Amino acid sequence: MTDEGAPAVTGPATFWQRLRRQLWQPPRAHGEQPSERVVGPLELFYDLVVVVLVAQAAHHLAGKLTARGLGEYAAVFGLVWIAWVNGSLHHELHGREDARARSTFLLQILVLVPLGAFIPEAGGARGAAFAVAAGSLFAVLAVLWLLASRGDRPQYRRSSRLFVTGTACCAVILGMSALLPAASRVWTWGLLDVAYLVGLAAAILRAAPGAAATLTVTDALIERFGLLIIIVLGETVTGVVSGLAAEPVSALTIAVALIAVVVGFGAWWTYFDFAGHRAPRRTPLATLQWMLAHLPLTAAVAAMGAAMVGLVEHAHAGRTAAATSWVLCGAAAVVLVSTMLVAAALEVWHAKRALYRRLAGTCAVAAVACLGLGAARPAPVVLGPVLVVVFSIPWGFAVGYRLRRG
Repeated sequence: MTDEGAPAVTGPATFWQRLRRQLWQPPRAHGEQPSERVVGPLELFYDLVVVVLVAQAAHHLAGKLTARGLGEYAAVFGLVWIAWVNGSLHHELHGREDARARSTFLLQILVLVPLGAFIPEAGGARGAAFAVAAGSLFAVLAVLWLLASRGDRPQYRRSSRLFVTGTACCAVILGMSALLPAASRVWTWGLLDVAYLVGLAAAILRAAPGAAATLTVTDALIERFGLLIIIVLGETVTGVVSGLAAEPVSALTIAVALIAVVVGFGAWWTYFDFAGHRAPRRTPLATLQWMLAHLPLTAAVAAMGAAMVGLVEHAHAGRTAAATSWVLCGAAAVVLVSTMLVAAALEVWHAKRALYRRLAGTCAVAAVACLGLGAARPAPVVLGPVLVVVFSIPWGFAVGYRLRRG
Protein backbone atom coordinates (compact mmCIF):
# COMPACT_ATOMS: atom_id res chain seq x y z
CA MET A 1 0.00 0.00 0.00
CA THR A 2 1.11 3.59 -0.62
CA ASP A 3 1.06 6.35 1.99
CA GLU A 4 -2.39 7.40 0.75
CA GLY A 5 -3.72 3.89 1.23
CA ALA A 6 -3.95 3.11 -2.52
CA PRO A 7 -2.32 -0.03 -3.89
CA ALA A 8 0.96 0.46 -5.75
CA VAL A 9 0.84 0.07 -9.53
CA THR A 10 2.64 -3.10 -10.47
CA GLY A 11 2.58 -5.83 -13.07
CA PRO A 12 0.93 -5.36 -16.46
CA ALA A 13 -0.19 -1.78 -15.75
CA THR A 14 3.38 -0.68 -15.15
CA PHE A 15 4.50 -2.39 -18.36
CA TRP A 16 1.85 -0.65 -20.48
CA GLN A 17 2.63 2.71 -18.89
CA ARG A 18 6.30 2.31 -19.71
CA LEU A 19 5.43 1.21 -23.25
CA ARG A 20 3.19 4.23 -23.76
CA ARG A 21 5.85 6.60 -22.47
CA GLN A 22 8.33 5.17 -24.96
CA LEU A 23 6.07 4.88 -28.02
CA TRP A 24 3.32 7.47 -27.55
CA GLN A 25 4.66 10.53 -25.80
CA PRO A 26 2.69 13.78 -25.60
CA PRO A 27 3.63 16.48 -28.12
CA ARG A 28 6.75 18.42 -27.25
CA ALA A 29 5.77 21.65 -25.51
CA HIS A 30 6.60 25.08 -26.89
CA GLY A 31 10.03 26.22 -25.77
CA GLU A 32 11.47 22.69 -25.88
CA GLN A 33 12.39 22.82 -29.57
CA PRO A 34 15.78 21.07 -29.95
CA SER A 35 18.40 23.37 -31.47
CA GLU A 36 20.34 20.47 -32.96
CA ARG A 37 18.75 17.50 -34.66
CA VAL A 38 18.94 15.80 -38.04
CA VAL A 39 16.11 15.33 -40.50
CA GLY A 40 14.84 11.79 -40.13
CA PRO A 41 13.75 9.34 -42.83
CA LEU A 42 10.11 9.83 -41.83
CA GLU A 43 10.27 13.53 -42.68
CA LEU A 44 12.06 12.78 -45.95
CA PHE A 45 9.37 10.24 -46.86
CA TYR A 46 6.67 12.82 -46.14
CA ASP A 47 8.48 15.40 -48.28
CA LEU A 48 8.70 12.93 -51.16
CA VAL A 49 4.94 12.40 -50.97
CA VAL A 50 4.37 16.17 -51.04
CA VAL A 51 6.58 16.46 -54.13
CA VAL A 52 4.35 13.90 -55.85
CA LEU A 53 1.58 16.49 -55.52
CA VAL A 54 3.90 19.19 -56.83
CA ALA A 55 4.68 16.93 -59.79
CA GLN A 56 0.98 16.46 -60.47
CA ALA A 57 0.48 20.22 -60.53
CA ALA A 58 3.52 20.70 -62.79
CA HIS A 59 2.40 17.96 -65.19
CA HIS A 60 -1.02 19.58 -65.45
CA LEU A 61 0.64 22.93 -66.15
CA ALA A 62 2.80 21.31 -68.86
CA GLY A 63 -0.37 20.41 -70.77
CA LYS A 64 -2.06 23.75 -70.12
CA LEU A 65 0.48 26.55 -70.50
CA THR A 66 -2.16 29.27 -70.54
CA ALA A 67 -3.07 32.17 -68.26
CA ARG A 68 -5.84 30.06 -66.75
CA GLY A 69 -3.50 27.11 -66.35
CA LEU A 70 -0.95 29.30 -64.56
CA GLY A 71 -3.66 30.63 -62.28
CA GLU A 72 -4.82 27.14 -61.36
CA TYR A 73 -1.22 26.07 -60.84
CA ALA A 74 -0.49 29.01 -58.53
CA ALA A 75 -3.63 28.44 -56.43
CA VAL A 76 -3.13 24.67 -56.09
CA PHE A 77 0.62 24.89 -55.54
CA GLY A 78 0.09 27.54 -52.88
CA LEU A 79 -2.26 25.27 -50.92
CA VAL A 80 0.14 22.33 -51.14
CA TRP A 81 3.12 24.43 -50.06
CA ILE A 82 1.20 26.04 -47.18
CA ALA A 83 0.06 22.62 -45.93
CA TRP A 84 3.67 21.38 -46.13
CA VAL A 85 5.00 24.37 -44.18
CA ASN A 86 2.20 24.04 -41.62
CA GLY A 87 2.91 20.35 -41.03
CA SER A 88 6.68 20.90 -41.04
CA LEU A 89 6.45 23.63 -38.41
CA HIS A 90 4.22 21.43 -36.25
CA HIS A 91 6.71 18.58 -36.32
CA GLU A 92 9.62 20.95 -35.79
CA LEU A 93 8.00 22.45 -32.70
CA HIS A 94 6.10 19.51 -31.23
CA GLY A 95 7.13 16.27 -32.93
CA ARG A 96 9.10 13.44 -31.40
CA GLU A 97 10.67 10.32 -32.85
CA ASP A 98 7.99 7.92 -31.64
CA ALA A 99 4.93 6.00 -32.81
CA ARG A 100 2.76 9.08 -32.38
CA ALA A 101 4.81 11.01 -34.92
CA ARG A 102 4.70 8.08 -37.33
CA SER A 103 0.94 7.85 -36.96
CA THR A 104 0.37 11.56 -37.55
CA PHE A 105 2.60 11.56 -40.63
CA LEU A 106 0.85 8.45 -41.94
CA LEU A 107 -2.54 10.09 -41.42
CA GLN A 108 -1.44 13.12 -43.43
CA ILE A 109 -0.04 10.91 -46.18
CA LEU A 110 -3.32 9.01 -46.40
CA VAL A 111 -5.07 12.33 -47.09
CA LEU A 112 -2.36 13.51 -49.49
CA VAL A 113 -2.77 10.49 -51.77
CA PRO A 114 -6.34 11.23 -52.94
CA LEU A 115 -5.55 14.96 -52.87
CA GLY A 116 -2.78 14.36 -55.40
CA ALA A 117 -5.09 12.27 -57.59
CA PHE A 118 -7.55 15.19 -57.83
CA ILE A 119 -4.95 17.86 -58.73
CA PRO A 120 -4.92 17.36 -62.55
CA GLU A 121 -8.63 18.28 -62.71
CA ALA A 122 -8.77 20.52 -59.66
CA GLY A 123 -9.87 23.45 -61.81
CA GLY A 124 -12.67 21.43 -63.37
CA ALA A 125 -14.48 18.16 -62.87
CA ARG A 126 -12.69 17.10 -59.70
CA GLY A 127 -12.48 20.52 -58.09
CA ALA A 128 -15.07 19.70 -55.42
CA ALA A 129 -13.26 16.48 -54.51
CA PHE A 130 -9.95 18.38 -54.32
CA ALA A 131 -11.55 21.00 -52.04
CA VAL A 132 -12.92 18.35 -49.68
CA ALA A 133 -9.59 16.48 -49.57
CA ALA A 134 -7.63 19.70 -48.98
CA GLY A 135 -10.09 20.72 -46.27
CA SER A 136 -9.63 17.33 -44.64
CA LEU A 137 -5.85 17.76 -44.65
CA PHE A 138 -6.08 21.17 -42.96
CA ALA A 139 -8.59 19.75 -40.48
CA VAL A 140 -6.08 17.07 -39.50
CA LEU A 141 -3.39 19.73 -39.09
CA ALA A 142 -5.72 21.89 -36.99
CA VAL A 143 -6.38 18.96 -34.65
CA LEU A 144 -2.65 18.32 -34.32
CA TRP A 145 -2.03 21.96 -33.38
CA LEU A 146 -4.94 21.85 -30.93
CA LEU A 147 -3.62 18.74 -29.18
CA ALA A 148 -0.16 20.26 -28.94
CA SER A 149 -1.53 23.53 -27.52
CA ARG A 150 -2.99 21.73 -24.51
CA GLY A 151 0.45 21.50 -22.93
CA ASP A 152 1.47 25.09 -23.65
CA ARG A 153 2.83 27.45 -21.05
CA PRO A 154 1.01 30.83 -20.82
CA GLN A 155 3.56 32.76 -22.90
CA TYR A 156 3.00 30.48 -25.90
CA ARG A 157 -0.79 30.20 -25.85
CA ARG A 158 -1.42 33.20 -28.08
CA SER A 159 0.77 31.91 -30.91
CA SER A 160 -0.72 28.43 -30.54
CA ARG A 161 -4.26 29.79 -30.80
CA LEU A 162 -3.31 31.64 -33.98
CA PHE A 163 -2.06 28.43 -35.62
CA VAL A 164 -5.11 26.46 -34.49
CA THR A 165 -7.57 29.13 -35.59
CA GLY A 166 -5.87 29.87 -38.91
CA THR A 167 -5.54 26.22 -39.87
CA ALA A 168 -9.13 25.44 -38.85
CA CYS A 169 -10.42 28.40 -40.89
CA CYS A 170 -8.56 27.07 -43.93
CA ALA A 171 -10.24 23.69 -43.45
CA VAL A 172 -13.70 25.24 -43.25
CA ILE A 173 -13.23 27.57 -46.25
CA LEU A 174 -11.79 24.78 -48.39
CA GLY A 175 -14.66 22.47 -47.51
CA MET A 176 -17.24 25.15 -48.31
CA SER A 177 -15.51 25.97 -51.61
CA ALA A 178 -16.63 22.55 -52.88
CA LEU A 179 -20.10 24.08 -53.29
CA LEU A 180 -18.89 26.90 -55.56
CA PRO A 181 -18.67 26.96 -59.38
CA ALA A 182 -15.27 25.93 -60.76
CA ALA A 183 -14.02 29.42 -61.63
CA SER A 184 -15.09 30.89 -58.29
CA ARG A 185 -13.57 27.92 -56.49
CA VAL A 186 -10.09 28.52 -57.92
CA TRP A 187 -10.30 32.23 -57.09
CA THR A 188 -11.29 31.30 -53.53
CA TRP A 189 -8.24 29.07 -53.19
CA GLY A 190 -5.96 31.82 -54.46
CA LEU A 191 -7.41 34.37 -52.04
CA LEU A 192 -7.13 31.82 -49.23
CA ASP A 193 -3.43 31.37 -50.06
CA VAL A 194 -2.88 35.11 -49.79
CA ALA A 195 -4.91 35.42 -46.59
CA TYR A 196 -3.04 32.58 -44.90
CA LEU A 197 0.35 34.01 -45.84
CA VAL A 198 -0.68 37.46 -44.58
CA GLY A 199 -1.86 35.88 -41.33
CA LEU A 200 1.38 33.94 -40.98
CA ALA A 201 3.35 37.12 -41.57
CA ALA A 202 1.34 38.97 -38.92
CA ALA A 203 1.81 36.11 -36.43
CA ILE A 204 5.58 36.11 -36.94
CA LEU A 205 6.09 39.88 -36.95
CA ARG A 206 3.85 40.47 -33.92
CA ALA A 207 5.14 37.54 -31.85
CA ALA A 208 5.90 38.43 -28.26
CA PRO A 209 9.53 38.08 -27.13
CA GLY A 210 8.56 35.15 -24.94
CA ALA A 211 7.36 33.26 -28.00
CA ALA A 212 10.70 33.46 -29.79
CA ALA A 213 11.11 29.70 -29.72
CA THR A 214 8.09 29.44 -32.00
CA LEU A 215 10.03 31.26 -34.72
CA THR A 216 13.46 29.69 -34.43
CA VAL A 217 14.73 28.38 -37.77
CA THR A 218 16.86 25.40 -36.81
CA ASP A 219 19.40 23.49 -38.89
CA ALA A 220 16.80 20.76 -39.39
CA LEU A 221 14.26 23.21 -40.81
CA ILE A 222 16.91 24.72 -43.10
CA GLU A 223 17.74 21.23 -44.30
CA ARG A 224 14.09 20.41 -44.99
CA PHE A 225 13.58 23.52 -47.11
CA GLY A 226 16.74 22.67 -49.03
CA LEU A 227 15.69 19.06 -49.49
CA LEU A 228 12.34 20.14 -50.88
CA ILE A 229 14.13 22.32 -53.45
CA ILE A 230 16.37 19.40 -54.42
CA ILE A 231 13.47 17.00 -54.84
CA VAL A 232 11.47 19.53 -56.86
CA LEU A 233 14.54 20.11 -59.04
CA GLY A 234 14.22 16.45 -59.94
CA GLU A 235 10.99 17.47 -61.69
CA THR A 236 13.04 19.42 -64.24
CA VAL A 237 14.72 16.15 -65.19
CA THR A 238 11.33 14.42 -65.22
CA GLY A 239 10.04 17.09 -67.61
CA VAL A 240 12.98 16.57 -69.94
CA VAL A 241 12.58 12.79 -69.87
CA SER A 242 8.83 13.06 -70.51
CA GLY A 243 9.40 15.35 -73.49
CA LEU A 244 12.15 13.14 -74.87
CA ALA A 245 10.08 9.97 -74.49
CA ALA A 246 7.20 11.50 -76.48
CA GLU A 247 9.31 12.40 -79.53
CA PRO A 248 11.23 10.44 -82.20
CA VAL A 249 14.91 10.13 -81.37
CA SER A 250 17.13 12.60 -83.19
CA ALA A 251 20.40 14.36 -82.51
CA LEU A 252 18.64 17.73 -82.21
CA THR A 253 16.00 16.46 -79.78
CA ILE A 254 18.64 14.84 -77.57
CA ALA A 255 20.77 18.00 -77.69
CA VAL A 256 17.86 20.21 -76.61
CA ALA A 257 16.95 17.71 -73.86
CA LEU A 258 20.47 17.65 -72.42
CA ILE A 259 20.74 21.44 -72.57
CA ALA A 260 17.44 21.63 -70.67
CA VAL A 261 18.94 19.45 -67.94
CA VAL A 262 21.83 21.91 -67.68
CA VAL A 263 19.30 24.75 -67.30
CA GLY A 264 17.81 22.88 -64.33
CA PHE A 265 21.32 22.41 -62.98
CA GLY A 266 21.77 26.18 -63.28
CA ALA A 267 18.81 26.69 -60.95
CA TRP A 268 20.44 24.27 -58.52
CA TRP A 269 23.81 26.01 -58.44
CA THR A 270 22.20 29.44 -58.15
CA TYR A 271 20.23 28.48 -55.03
CA PHE A 272 22.79 26.33 -53.25
CA ASP A 273 25.81 28.47 -54.08
CA PHE A 274 24.25 31.66 -52.76
CA ALA A 275 21.42 30.83 -50.35
CA GLY A 276 20.87 27.15 -49.58
CA HIS A 277 21.92 25.48 -46.31
CA ARG A 278 22.55 28.84 -44.63
CA ALA A 279 20.86 30.23 -41.53
CA PRO A 280 18.69 33.36 -41.60
CA ARG A 281 19.19 36.13 -39.09
CA ARG A 282 17.34 35.56 -35.81
CA THR A 283 14.84 38.36 -36.27
CA PRO A 284 11.10 38.05 -37.04
CA LEU A 285 11.42 39.94 -40.33
CA ALA A 286 14.37 37.85 -41.55
CA THR A 287 12.61 34.64 -40.54
CA LEU A 288 9.49 35.68 -42.44
CA GLN A 289 11.43 36.75 -45.53
CA TRP A 290 13.50 33.56 -45.57
CA MET A 291 10.43 31.36 -45.28
CA LEU A 292 8.09 33.11 -47.70
CA ALA A 293 10.74 33.62 -50.40
CA HIS A 294 10.94 29.84 -50.73
CA LEU A 295 7.33 29.75 -51.99
CA PRO A 296 7.87 31.48 -55.37
CA LEU A 297 11.29 29.83 -55.62
CA THR A 298 9.89 26.31 -55.27
CA ALA A 299 6.92 27.06 -57.54
CA ALA A 300 9.22 28.49 -60.22
CA VAL A 301 11.52 25.45 -60.18
CA ALA A 302 8.53 23.14 -60.66
CA ALA A 303 7.17 25.38 -63.45
CA MET A 304 10.53 25.17 -65.23
CA GLY A 305 10.14 21.40 -65.27
CA ALA A 306 6.66 21.77 -66.75
CA ALA A 307 7.87 24.08 -69.52
CA MET A 308 10.77 21.78 -70.41
CA VAL A 309 8.29 19.18 -71.66
CA GLY A 310 7.18 21.52 -74.45
CA LEU A 311 10.73 22.72 -75.11
CA VAL A 312 11.92 19.18 -75.86
CA GLU A 313 8.75 18.11 -77.70
CA HIS A 314 9.16 21.02 -80.14
CA ALA A 315 12.94 20.87 -80.41
CA HIS A 316 12.79 21.17 -84.22
CA ALA A 317 10.61 24.29 -84.23
CA GLY A 318 11.96 27.49 -85.76
CA ARG A 319 10.76 29.45 -82.73
CA THR A 320 9.88 28.31 -79.21
CA ALA A 321 6.15 28.35 -78.52
CA ALA A 322 5.13 31.55 -76.74
CA ALA A 323 3.70 29.81 -73.67
CA THR A 324 6.73 27.53 -73.27
CA SER A 325 9.17 30.40 -73.75
CA TRP A 326 7.44 32.71 -71.29
CA VAL A 327 6.91 30.08 -68.59
CA LEU A 328 10.46 28.71 -68.79
CA CYS A 329 12.22 32.07 -68.95
CA GLY A 330 9.82 33.74 -66.52
CA ALA A 331 10.32 30.93 -64.02
CA ALA A 332 14.10 31.26 -64.42
CA ALA A 333 13.80 34.98 -63.62
CA VAL A 334 11.75 34.18 -60.51
CA VAL A 335 14.39 31.67 -59.40
CA LEU A 336 17.11 34.33 -59.65
CA VAL A 337 15.11 37.01 -57.82
CA SER A 338 13.74 34.65 -55.14
CA THR A 339 17.19 33.29 -54.42
CA MET A 340 18.40 36.80 -53.69
CA LEU A 341 15.36 37.41 -51.45
CA VAL A 342 16.31 34.30 -49.48
CA ALA A 343 19.94 35.42 -49.38
CA ALA A 344 19.01 38.90 -48.12
CA ALA A 345 17.57 37.28 -44.98
CA LEU A 346 20.76 35.35 -44.18
CA GLU A 347 23.45 36.02 -41.61
CA VAL A 348 26.03 35.83 -44.40
CA TRP A 349 24.37 38.73 -46.23
CA HIS A 350 25.84 41.16 -43.66
CA ALA A 351 29.07 39.24 -43.21
CA LYS A 352 29.76 39.50 -46.96
CA ARG A 353 27.76 42.61 -47.71
CA ALA A 354 29.91 43.84 -50.62
CA LEU A 355 29.68 40.52 -52.47
CA TYR A 356 25.97 39.93 -51.94
CA ARG A 357 24.87 43.48 -52.76
CA ARG A 358 26.67 43.34 -56.11
CA LEU A 359 25.49 39.79 -56.65
CA ALA A 360 21.88 40.87 -56.11
CA GLY A 361 22.29 43.53 -58.80
CA THR A 362 23.80 40.96 -61.15
CA CYS A 363 20.91 38.56 -60.55
CA ALA A 364 18.42 41.35 -61.22
CA VAL A 365 20.09 42.06 -64.57
CA ALA A 366 20.12 38.34 -65.36
CA ALA A 367 16.39 38.11 -64.49
CA VAL A 368 15.61 40.95 -66.92
CA ALA A 369 17.67 39.13 -69.56
CA CYS A 370 15.55 36.01 -68.95
CA LEU A 371 12.38 38.01 -69.60
CA GLY A 372 13.88 39.47 -72.77
CA LEU A 373 14.79 35.97 -73.92
CA GLY A 374 11.24 34.80 -73.22
CA ALA A 375 9.86 37.63 -75.36
CA ALA A 376 12.33 36.93 -78.20
CA ARG A 377 11.32 33.25 -78.39
CA PRO A 378 14.36 31.89 -80.27
CA ALA A 379 14.41 28.26 -81.39
CA PRO A 380 14.67 25.73 -78.52
CA VAL A 381 18.20 24.82 -79.57
CA VAL A 382 19.16 28.49 -79.08
CA LEU A 383 16.97 29.36 -76.10
CA GLY A 384 18.41 26.56 -73.93
CA PRO A 385 22.11 27.51 -74.29
CA VAL A 386 21.37 31.22 -73.83
CA LEU A 387 19.46 30.45 -70.64
CA VAL A 388 22.47 28.43 -69.41
CA VAL A 389 24.70 31.45 -70.10
CA VAL A 390 22.31 33.74 -68.21
CA PHE A 391 22.39 31.43 -65.16
CA SER A 392 26.20 31.42 -65.42
CA ILE A 393 26.49 35.21 -65.16
CA PRO A 394 25.90 35.52 -61.36
CA TRP A 395 28.07 32.47 -60.69
CA GLY A 396 30.87 33.83 -62.89
CA PHE A 397 30.64 37.20 -61.15
CA ALA A 398 30.90 35.56 -57.69
CA VAL A 399 33.90 33.46 -58.73
CA GLY A 400 35.64 36.48 -60.26
CA TYR A 401 34.93 38.58 -57.14
CA ARG A 402 36.44 35.98 -54.85
CA LEU A 403 39.50 35.55 -57.06
CA ARG A 404 40.13 39.30 -57.07
CA ARG A 405 39.82 39.41 -53.30
CA GLY A 406 42.27 36.54 -52.91
